[in-house]
Amino acid sequence: MKNNKDVPANLFTVAPGVWGRKDVFVNFYMIQDLMNDDWVLIDAGLKWSASKIKEMAGYLFGEGSLPKAIVLTHGHFDHVGALIKLAEEWDIPVYAHHLEIPYLTGQSSYPPPDPTVGGGLMATMAFLYPKSPINIWKHVKVLPPDGKIPVLPEWRYIHTPGHSPGHVSLFRESDRVLIAGDAFVTTNQESVISVMFQSKIISGPPKYFTYDWVAARNSVNELARLHPTTAATGHGQPMRGKELHKALTHLTENFYKESIPEHGRYIPDPAITNQNGVVYLPPRKIDKTNVALKAFSVTALLTLGLVYSTYKKKKKIRFFETLLDVEYNF
Repeated sequence: MKNNKDVPANLFTVAPGVWGRKDVFVNFYMIQDLMNDDWVLIDAGLKWSASKIKEMAGYLFGEGSLPKAIVLTHGHFDHVGALIKLAEEWDIPVYAHHLEIPYLTGQSSYPPPDPTVGGGLMATMAFLYPKSPINIWKHVKVLPPDGKIPVLPEWRYIHTPGHSPGHVSLFRESDRVLIAGDAFVTTNQESVISVMFQSKIISGPPKYFTYDWVAARNSVNELARLHPTTAATGHGQPMRGKELHKALTHLTENFYKESIPEHGRYIPDPAITNQNGVVYLPPRKIDKTNVALKAFSVTALLTLGLVYSTYKKKKKIRFFETLLDVEYNF
């Protein structure tokens, strides 16, 4: 790692050879092969994340250093935002699970995000989040079925569906480091307050994009059985040691009570997907609540603009009070 520059904002160390960076509300990661110094990018952030990813790579590995590949935990908009730009510019392969391929080659949209799941402003605004596929057919490669990651010999992947059909988590057996993607997260991703202040709490997958809650619970249980010593997720800060063990145990024991929303489009019926994409969606409940949610979201976005202006003027107490008002009292 190069140390001749200022550390990029929001860069953090996960474990030996593993670093992450937060961009607004999502994390991407870089893993170095400790045997030969090659490195791999895990996920690709938001649409504007390319410059931040390259800045991070320059700091860690030297200017102009290129990864051997990009590995995707899944293809939701906040994990592939800069993917097309980077894959084209770097001309490298992008590895994903075969059940994610329809959403990465223009064949199928994801199950629509559900703004009715509750929990905060991030969830309420979910109808605004993109669900359409991207198309990187020239670069995408399917991860092999044996769990191996061709460009990361020390790591393996675990298929952890529920949040997306081909969602995968990455695990390094030697020190039990887990990159969980969105199979579970370490903040309350539905709440804008939790997201902005990076409140550290283990949660199930982000509710507004999770289309199959039985599969999601099974995935969390499978990851817990790995007994990870460190877990880095798509949203939130890394957790380690006893704190992680206690939180993950609590999550598995209380998943139905605390992680599954009381209501929503995919409660109780999941969407159904296959290798070609989405084949069945539960009907959307069109009622006054949905109309109200959209009106609320537009108003809240305008208010958040005022909140940000308040923050920029350093009036932090008023900022926090206004943010609480936006989140809970509309």
